[in-house]
Amino acid sequence: MLTRTSPQDAVATAYDRCRRMQCRHDPTFFLATARLPRRTRPAVHALYGFLRGADEIVDGRGRASTPETRRAALDAWQRALQEAVDGRRPDHPVLAALADAGRRHDMPLHLLETYMQSMRVDCADRVRIPDDQALDRYMNGSAATVGRLMAPLLDARGEGTEPLARLGVAFQLTNFIRDVREDWAMDRVYLPGLDEDELRRGVASPLLRGRIADDVARARGLFADTVEVEDHVPVSMRRGMRLARAVYGRVLDRVEALGYDVLAGRTTVGARDLVPIAATAFRGG
Repeated sequence: MLTRTSPQDAVATAYDRCRRMQCRHDPTFFLATARLPRRTRPAVHALYGFLRGADEIVDGRGRASTPETRRAALDAWQRALQEAVDGRRPDHPVLAALADAGRRHDMPLHLLETYMQSMRVDCADRVRIPDDQALDRYMNGSAATVGRLMAPLLDARGEGTEPLARLGVAFQLTNFIRDVREDWAMDRVYLPGLDEDELRRGVASPLLRGRIADDVARARGLFADTVEVEDHVPVSMRRGMRLARAVYGRVLDRVEALGYDVLAGRTTVGARDLVPIAATAFRGG
């Protein structure tokens, strides 16, 4: 005897798929999400699931062999989401979850078009961001867009959306600083002004360290300028945001401790670091 799955059960299963995906691929973000109110978490998991799906198209082990086919796959992923938003039953559970989250939380999912423009840059076999203006365009398309999508999930009030967007940029800039070696291994250079001969040799000159120091200072400034975002969200949302800030702040601490030599030392924050980071983030409420 066949058992029919109700639409409610199917959506719940889709949200759980996104939750498990986030837990497996990004435990730090998963921990920060867990600090949000229960009613908000499934939508954050769903947004992560969609963005992760796009990332798999661009960078996953099974990615298509040419930039053109990768871009076509991104277009299809975005088109399938729009069809789900328009009421067509999607084939993929992530799309079902995000379409449902968009309706429940009035998320501006149309902004994902801007996000996808930055992802299309990453479809190239070789990525070089030529200058700071191009870097800003890239981060506005990707990180700032995610901040704007998160705004209704964090119950951001009034003028809180753009500080959240700038906070997203601070996170992504920190990622670019942290991942210089890993990105180079994929033939990508996101931070303008890094000497490719040095990247190839894995030896950081004073000039390269100076550029990284400038980027660290900029990220620090963005984090400082967006502290006000807490004034625009309910108290229940602040602990998760503080944890995320603390984790990324620790990355910048580590880069500074290395003398800005991101080619030689470990810049990532491991699972064992999370407990002391969380204790520091939540000290004093």
